[in-house]
Amino acid sequence: MRIVIFGAGLIGGQLRDRLHEQGHDVVALGREAGIDTTTGEGVAAAVDGADVVVDLTNSPSWADDDVLAFFRDSTRNLVGAGAEAGVGHHVILSIVGADRLTDAGYMRAKLAQEQGVVDGAVPFTIVRSTQFFEFVPGIADAGTVGDTVRATPAHLQPIASADVVEHLAGIVTAEPVKGTVEIAGPEPLGIDELVRRWFAATGDRRTVTSDATAGYFGAILDDEALTPTPGANAWIAPTTYDEWLAARG
Repeated sequence: MRIVIFGAGLIGGQLRDRLHEQGHDVVALGREAGIDTTTGEGVAAAVDGADVVVDLTNSPSWADDDVLAFFRDSTRNLVGAGAEAGVGHHVILSIVGADRLTDAGYMRAKLAQEQGVVDGAVPFTIVRSTQFFEFVPGIADAGTVGDTVRATPAHLQPIASADVVEHLAGIVTAEPVKGTVEIAGPEPLGIDELVRRWFAATGDRRTVTSDATAGYFGAILDDEALTPTPGANAWIAPTTYDEWLAARG
């Protein structure tokens, strides 16, 4: 199977390697490949002959207008080129709870990306994932003032990126769902607790203060906002946060 992945970062690089191991003809294209998904430059040539296109791109700017334009334009160009090339499956990675956190500009942009795929002419699967364990340090840094981190006790149900890749590889090589699937980690944990455990494992001396008003990249959370949707039959990954921390040494 010929698979073209746009985005060669945390998920894209691992997914490329996993699909290679399975015997697929796969390439992961980052920005250094000279392709501009927002203008369409190089996209048609990249998808020529592809059976599956996987969109793992991300905006270089998270300003509300910039990120909306990025996902809107990239999706239009990727889906349009895929339709012209006869691509049989278009897969994107979105976010569990994006439709519940529309106060956040990034979430609105991801919803626009999803809608662009739904409105397109290529059979698709939208994979909504919870936050990755690997992003906890960034969450901590975003909430840091001086030596103190303000973090909400509202729950995430985070997931190891390796588990995302393992399940995503199966979705990419299967028939299009023509809808949305959800994937999540095995346990809901407060963001404050996630940061505390990260600090304990790494020896970080910053203090964590629990604050329900701390928010999450511009949005105020409750325990349901970023956990699997009731009735969505989410796939639950096996790796716990503590197991992931221990494996990192």
